[in-house]
Amino acid sequence: MKGLKRFSLVLLAVGFALGLALWPRPGITNSGQASVEWLTAQDVETTAEFTRAIAPKSLEFPKDLGSHDDYQTEWWYYTGNLETETGREFGYQLTFFRRALTPDTAAVENVSDWRSPQVYFSHFTVSDIADQAFYPHERFSRASAGLSGAQAMPYRVWLENWSAEEIAPGKVRLIAQADDASLDLVLNETLPPVLQGDRGYSKKGNEIGNASYYYSIVQQQTEGTITVGDQDFDVTGLTWKDHEYSTSILSPGTVGWDWFSLQFDDGSALMLYELRQEDGGINDASSGTYISSTGKTQAISYKDRTIDIQKTWHSPISGADYPSQWHIEIPKLNLTLDGKALMANQELNVSTTYWEGAVSFTGTVAAKPVSAKGYVEMSGYADRLDTVL
Repeated sequence: MKGLKRFSLVLLAVGFALGLALWPRPGITNSGQASVEWLTAQDVETTAEFTRAIAPKSLEFPKDLGSHDDYQTEWWYYTGNLETETGREFGYQLTFFRRALTPDTAAVENVSDWRSPQVYFSHFTVSDIADQAFYPHERFSRASAGLSGAQAMPYRVWLENWSAEEIAPGKVRLIAQADDASLDLVLNETLPPVLQGDRGYSKKGNEIGNASYYYSIVQQQTEGTITVGDQDFDVTGLTWKDHEYSTSILSPGTVGWDWFSLQFDDGSALMLYELRQEDGGINDASSGTYISSTGKTQAISYKDRTIDIQKTWHSPISGADYPSQWHIEIPKLNLTLDGKALMANQELNVSTTYWEGAVSFTGTVAAKPVSAKGYVEMSGYADRLDTVL
């Protein structure tokens, strides 16, 4: 998802104050903060009119780098682990979400250049590991008058002055600026897109259409600048990109998800996600992919692995208890990993509450020692998500 990504954060109610088709309802989080409530399946009668992911299909590049407006939900997810020449570590997230408010795009677009059936929102964070400081930010915009959007050729996704833009074949520049943190990074693709699931068809439940089209671009060599406060840091490292689109809901009883993206020092990578059930079990649609250093993939089913939680962290803001240390085993790969969050507080308290942050793992794969940096996303710990679109 991000991969699991994440199932759909993007599904958070985003129509607010845009005067378009859907409106979120004001609510209160567990912490007492004002929030935007998630829309439920019962709230959206037009869902059936959107295209659904119902079977594998051929993904085409570069065409499928862009937007797929006939699907209700879409995201472009960048997460990375960076460090300075002296070893000071940073993590970052820059995500662009698209949410269609109505499938009748022509009727809206013909009325006014200022009206749009598409709403974009974006999350940008920096994790300063040395100072144990977390900087989360969020923006919303309609896809009109050039304020936000996504295109394939040349590739570009943007929300005002936050953007991911192709600057040369296989090379993308990320830019995001906020008052207390910013980034300016160049990503260099080293492997072709990885098709997750069944040739890019990623199931999120057993219901027909409860799936997405999903690919990743991993092991992207990254360099540029991270700014925290008034300090600029030249950094290098690795970035993981996920792009996913769907019209889907979580299966009843699915309260949240945990998603792992790990990039190993031998050039390989691992994605895992678990859809958590209210009875403590794992939805059998949970999946994953091991990616070799040459780009060859191997599917990981929910029966192929165990993910044991070793420690948790209690959020003083939301009151949620998040896993913070893990033990992972995948016998079919002869893989054993132990890892932890590089800092405990990487919880976003924005229009929704979830944890997304930098992690570090060590272990063995095929009896060879490996280490990995990556990102974990955990949702549904502050509020259950089984009614989220």
